[in-house]
Amino acid sequence: MVHLYNLHPFGSQQVVPCKLEPERFCGGGPDALFVAAGCKVEAFAVSGQELCQPRCAFSTLGRVLRLAYSEAGDYLVAIEEKNKATFLRAYVNWRSKRTENSRVCIRMVGHNVEAPFRETFRDQMSIVEMPLSEAPLCISCCPVRGDLLVGCTNKLVLFSLKYQIVNEEFSILDFELSLIIHICNIIPVEISFCVGYVAVMSDLEILILKLESNPQNGDSGNHHPRKTNRPMKPAEGISNEHLQLESDDFVICQKPMELLGKKSEQSGISVTLESTGLDEKIKYFHVQHLLYRRFAPDISSYVLSDDIKLHSLQLLPVYQTGSLTSERKNSSQEKGLLSLFCFFSLPHVGYLYMIVKSVELMSVYQYPERSQQAVLTPQFLHVITSNYLQCFTVRCSAAAAREEDPDMDSTVKACPPVSMDVCVLRIQLFIGLKAICHFKNHVILLTKADPEAIPERRESPKRLLSRKATSDKLKTPPVAEAGWNLYIVNTISPVQLYREMVDYSNTYKTAKTQSCIHLLSEAHLLVRAALMDASQLEPAERAELLDTFKESCGHLGDCYSRLDTQHSHLALPYYKMSGLSMAEVLARVDWAAEDGSQKYERGLIFYINHSLYENLDEELSEELAARVVQMFQVAEPKQLPHVLCSPSMKNINPLTAMSYLRKLDTSGFSSVLVTLTKAAMALKMGDLDMYRHEMKSYSEMKLVCGFILEPRLLIQQKKGRNVPTGLALHLKKTQPGLLVASVLGLQKNNKIGIEEADSFFKVLCGKDEDRIPQLLVDFWEAQLVACLPDVLLQELFFKLTSQYIWRLSKRQPPDTIPLRTSEDLINACNHYGLIYPWVNTLISLDSLADKNYAEDLSKLQSLICGPSFDIASIVPFLEPLSEDTVAGLSVQVLCQTRLKEYEQCIDILLERCPEAIIPYANHELKEENRTLWWKKLLPELCQRIKCGGEKYQLYLSLLKETLSVVAVELELRDFLNVLPEDGTAAFFLPYLLYCSRKKSLT
Repeated sequence: MVHLYNLHPFGSQQVVPCKLEPERFCGGGPDALFVAAGCKVEAFAVSGQELCQPRCAFSTLGRVLRLAYSEAGDYLVAIEEKNKATFLRAYVNWRSKRTENSRVCIRMVGHNVEAPFRETFRDQMSIVEMPLSEAPLCISCCPVRGDLLVGCTNKLVLFSLKYQIVNEEFSILDFELSLIIHICNIIPVEISFCVGYVAVMSDLEILILKLESNPQNGDSGNHHPRKTNRPMKPAEGISNEHLQLESDDFVICQKPMELLGKKSEQSGISVTLESTGLDEKIKYFHVQHLLYRRFAPDISSYVLSDDIKLHSLQLLPVYQTGSLTSERKNSSQEKGLLSLFCFFSLPHVGYLYMIVKSVELMSVYQYPERSQQAVLTPQFLHVITSNYLQCFTVRCSAAAAREEDPDMDSTVKACPPVSMDVCVLRIQLFIGLKAICHFKNHVILLTKADPEAIPERRESPKRLLSRKATSDKLKTPPVAEAGWNLYIVNTISPVQLYREMVDYSNTYKTAKTQSCIHLLSEAHLLVRAALMDASQLEPAERAELLDTFKESCGHLGDCYSRLDTQHSHLALPYYKMSGLSMAEVLARVDWAAEDGSQKYERGLIFYINHSLYENLDEELSEELAARVVQMFQVAEPKQLPHVLCSPSMKNINPLTAMSYLRKLDTSGFSSVLVTLTKAAMALKMGDLDMYRHEMKSYSEMKLVCGFILEPRLLIQQKKGRNVPTGLALHLKKTQPGLLVASVLGLQKNNKIGIEEADSFFKVLCGKDEDRIPQLLVDFWEAQLVACLPDVLLQELFFKLTSQYIWRLSKRQPPDTIPLRTSEDLINACNHYGLIYPWVNTLISLDSLADKNYAEDLSKLQSLICGPSFDIASIVPFLEPLSEDTVAGLSVQVLCQTRLKEYEQCIDILLERCPEAIIPYANHELKEENRTLWWKKLLPELCQRIKCGGEKYQLYLSLLKETLSVVAVELELRDFLNVLPEDGTAAFFLPYLLYCSRKKSLT
């Protein structure tokens, strides 16, 4: 469906002061307009709202049949006819043509100009002759590179734009014949070319190709024609004679067809590339088929009339622009191609396709009457009929925005859909319209009021529909006569048209219809298209466009927030793109109804809910916060606890909030979340009795579940940092176990990250980054007990052991009472192992250790004794623990034992704590390590007894215990071998007797 509005996209108009009736005209660049009549071309300067001024005039070598201008290279190219022969010529350096009689240089394409004559080209126009083996039918200039594509009967010829450099300040423009595209089964009537994309149009067929530079299968493509498709062959059993008979006596009508992508290779059109250029950078080796479409003629009249011919083929590029808010001054040559659009039209319907990354039909334009010609721009499609200029909207900016920005169509950014119905902004009366062209914001129109004066119609060299009795002959061009005008119609600025569209949309606001959204979406796309093509804008103009863009986003946000539509969620991204704060959005809401009967649409609720969840730094005033609570109490009562926990609602009156929360209870909506929210509000009011009453309503486990449902009861974000709430601060003092369990629940349910939780506890306890509060240590211990799957165990072990070691080395007590003792951790967590019995013997010697010191030491020892601890990773960090202390000694021996360094441990214990050696040996020297009793421990004890000293008696008792064990383990002969040779026989005799008798006893 096409929407029709009566807007005013066209502003001022003026008449071009042509001396002769125009036959061909074109424009481009910043200010160039060319008008051809017969063998003469007039150039005009068109600048803004100023009057069109003649710039120069020059004669062509023949009557101009086709005319095109290229901004890249600033040249004019024409197909000319003289003596029934057609020629192709390019007019370069035309701006130097001061008078009609000024000197002109004529040269052949590719001809190297001799040095003495080069400087003369600086101040004179040159005509470049481009000889062709076949007559040229149509031409097209690449808007990006300036290359020239020429359509002939059986081929397309590509001339690449190049420059002959004379010096640093001057170069001569030239062309190089770089590629010939041989095409069979289609004769071009119009062509369009843009950075390797080729569109070919016959009377009823469209073919779009892409020329690719990368060679395939090693084929260089140089002078080796490559066929990409085979022409369709006649069916078997049908001779050429029968086919000729059919074409003479019957109407031949092929069925309509649309082939996209690779399927378009089945069109029956053969394409062959023949590379002729010398420049390796611009060689094309392969051709890719993108689209083939064939239309069926209307055979009701049994003749092929002009009504069933395609016209107005055009490729429209859209360039990579980057962020809408970035500064850009690049020209089109410096931009990357973002997307490409192809337009063509039948007399009563036009088609707009998007190509490049995909080939897709975007829009179909239905005209109210037969069209004659159309031009596509990034903002509009201008169509002329015999008496009307019609201005349609297009979806190019919507498609390009999605190609450029992957965040489009999310909660962050939005854009009106490509599938949105197009509309006609204006149908402007112009009598006798004959032709149209467009550049910048100028629409050039040729009118001829005489209804009997029929302009020359191009004749297709090939007919798809024929009948023996009918034949079309070339119409003789009418003699030039009065009644014609060439107009320049300026389109108004995008901002001005946007304002009118917004004013127009106000008529739909009270009705709350989709028409309001549609028109505002059109206005938004208009501004977006202007921003995407804003490379030539002044900074002030661009700033105005950006402000207008944000304003349009705000209007669309208003529409989607107030109207009941299935796309009401779009209020969120449009409001975000508008830059409006939440308070500014709420100020735009109509709060007229005070009796509670106000209906709030889904879009507004969705936006407010999302904004409150995103932890914005914006704080609403008390009045607006009360409005928000009222809104959710009416529309989404279940969300009310979540709303009250948002940092943006900090200024809400707690009495007001409590009154609404009590209403939830009376309506049957009661949960632990409501209870916790009421407790937070009671704490805010300073009513501790009410707070305690609410907190006693549920068990600790239920309360933890409530905090998981709404983490912002404990933690809120402000300026990118996690900040504890007043409730969290109160729980730290009164119920630290509940606080730790709740944060652990948040982490387990992915509501908070590991680093965020650590930072939270540091901020909560008022510690800097280098100091670790006991509550954080309690949290780490709770993580180990909970065995969370996402927690890195070794990293957590490192945190805990580092803290234990630091406290032990500094004899620093914890700042609060630990929540768990070492015994609790051993009983609750597999990662905390049972402390080895011999360690207790070591610890018993330290009578000066206080309770906290002993607890930290026990936890560290328990971790080392656990099965999951990586001992090697912690050894380098044991240095702060002095070996002179019992704590350092026990940890050192434990680590070496876990590393299976038993001999070193025996030496250390014999030297530092002999009392622990037997318990140590009984626990550690087992199985494969049992031999150390007689290989290491026995010799060491004997050696120390020989040396005497203060510990002689202790060593002697240890030797006796050791001999008792060895006597049991070894046979008599082996036992004799391990005894010292210089020992007293009477001392060892009891052990020898026991060893000799044990066999008989068993």
